[in-house]
Amino acid sequence: MVNIEDLKLEAKRILNDGHVKYIIGYKENPNHFMSMPAFIKKAEEVDQLVWDPTCVHNLARFLVDEKRRKAREKEPDNRSVGIILKGCDSRALVVLLQEEYLKREDVYVLGISCENIGIIDEKKVLKKYPDKKIKSITFNPEGHIMVNTKEGKIEVSAEEVLADRCLECQANFPVIKDIGFGEEIKKSIDKPFAAVTNIESLSQEKKWAFWKEQFDKCIRCYACRSVCPMCYCEECVVDTINFAVTADTSAEEKARKIKWIEKSAVLSENFIYHLVRAMHLAGRCVDCGECERVCPVEIPIRLLNKKLEKEAEELFDYQAGFDPEKPSLVSSYSDEDPEDFIR
Repeated sequence: MVNIEDLKLEAKRILNDGHVKYIIGYKENPNHFMSMPAFIKKAEEVDQLVWDPTCVHNLARFLVDEKRRKAREKEPDNRSVGIILKGCDSRALVVLLQEEYLKREDVYVLGISCENIGIIDEKKVLKKYPDKKIKSITFNPEGHIMVNTKEGKIEVSAEEVLADRCLECQANFPVIKDIGFGEEIKKSIDKPFAAVTNIESLSQEKKWAFWKEQFDKCIRCYACRSVCPMCYCEECVVDTINFAVTADTSAEEKARKIKWIEKSAVLSENFIYHLVRAMHLAGRCVDCGECERVCPVEIPIRLLNKKLEKEAEELFDYQAGFDPEKPSLVSSYSDEDPEDFIR
């Protein structure tokens, strides 16, 4: 089991030494049983740090914010940022390193192993215990999860409440770290792409009907984009923000700035947004599941990304985020790459 006190000692050490300017981790949420991101700047704040099954956020997303913030500062603090990363989250960092968005010296990784468990799906917990006042959720030494309610403690099998991504996880411990916590227990996953099996078995007509129903719900809030560590473009190709068309905008100005889709949340535009975003994540998505978790209308966005992850592995023997020295999928080429789809 992860010893949170060991993690706190290391956090205090790197803050006191001035090795990092702050640490990104998790802390208790005073208003909910799910933990929340924490930004620890002083050694005396380290005791706020927690590690439990509710630490769902992919904190690598905040490294994108850090780079943008530094770019705006006249005299930026160039020390590393300390960050707590789970296995899937560490893969996101690897992709950012592969794409040279970040440098390795920018980050000090406190890697945490999920061991034989993982993190929970809040919706599954609330569905299972709709009438319970949940205070907190913790691990127990036997590999189960304890749901601590106002009425008492309930032990639940991890598989019942784990996030779907954890049930298919191929990296339950950090693939990159400066110091690690917890055992590196390699999980055996029989069906790493079980999530897409059902929809793959549908006819083309039923697939179309399924995604039509899902994308018709989209309100284009862009929460999926905002939470994704891989969506770091200054301007999204499907959501132009730096070019406003007014009555005085000339035809030449319009021609120089292509508007790919409308902002209105209609089905045709929603299809383009989600499919373009999925294609841009091909070979880059690390299945952290954050896009689906934050979707307010519960679109199963993860299915799109998981399908492309499966294609990358089966066609090109490529898994995103496992080797920072390996080129990304789109910058890799082999004479053995399949070509039968070319017409």
